[in-house]
Amino acid sequence: MARKKRWEEKPIVAGYGEVKLLSWRYFFDFVHQTMLDYHTYIWRGHRNDNWLLEPTLDRLVKKAKVPKTKRHKFRNDHLEQFKYATRGRRGANPPLLKDENDWWALGQHYGLATPLLDWTASPFVAAYFAFIGNESPQTRYRAVYALHKPSIEKYVEDKARDIERNNKKEKKLLDESKKQVNVLRKAFLDLPVKREVKFIRPFSDENQRLVNQGGLFTRSPDDIDLTAWVQESFQDEKSGYYLMKILIPNNDRESCLKGLNRMNINHLTLFPDLYGATTFCNLYGEIKQY
Repeated sequence: MARKKRWEEKPIVAGYGEVKLLSWRYFFDFVHQTMLDYHTYIWRGHRNDNWLLEPTLDRLVKKAKVPKTKRHKFRNDHLEQFKYATRGRRGANPPLLKDENDWWALGQHYGLATPLLDWTASPFVAAYFAFIGNESPQTRYRAVYALHKPSIEKYVEDKARDIERNNKKEKKLLDESKKQVNVLRKAFLDLPVKREVKFIRPFSDENQRLVNQGGLFTRSPDDIDLTAWVQESFQDEKSGYYLMKILIPNNDRESCLKGLNRMNINHLTLFPDLYGATTFCNLYGEIKQY
């Protein structure tokens, strides 16, 4: 007997590909058969499959219609305002946050628009976040993204080395002959711009949710969504998934959440606070036999 088709895979283009599952119940099969040995992927869930992989701060910049020439200052001012607004509100003797990304991570935890995207080490936690929301409008599919962390890190490291090497070469040539400054500057106008993706794991213990969710963040270059960045960076890649988008039918929401609850993936475990308790109870009342 022929094996029933469980998912459809589109061709990989520039390191990016999509997989459409015919049902939620095949998600475990796909992860087990295709992704089990690839523990270096990180995962993220989206309620709507047409949402971009862009952070909330980029969306705020667009909504506020900030001109491109003023966006850098807008982002800096936004963070500085948050730092001042938190004074006296972090409890007694709060940990010192020296790094800018630690401040962004703290803000992300409390709903600040930031340049960060949340990810998790678990595909099933990502699926939970894809399906937990039930607002309108809703597309036909929910989306779970898988990002291959080592490939992105290697690409960023290689680009940084290339830029450093080119900068040293430029400086050496300029030192050899000051008369050729204009000629050399023109020759180096096409040097690649450093557009990197950073992976961030805050050391601060103010975010217990991040620990429970196996969470980390990415920070992409401003004003470009992560899918576009991957396709721009890996234009010739046609064989491996640097970024995968898994589509799951929206009408499987209840069976998905019930199944994940049996795996102890729910708001009680992912949000160890009163918010988690109340959301869990609401869901228990919403979904029969949850």
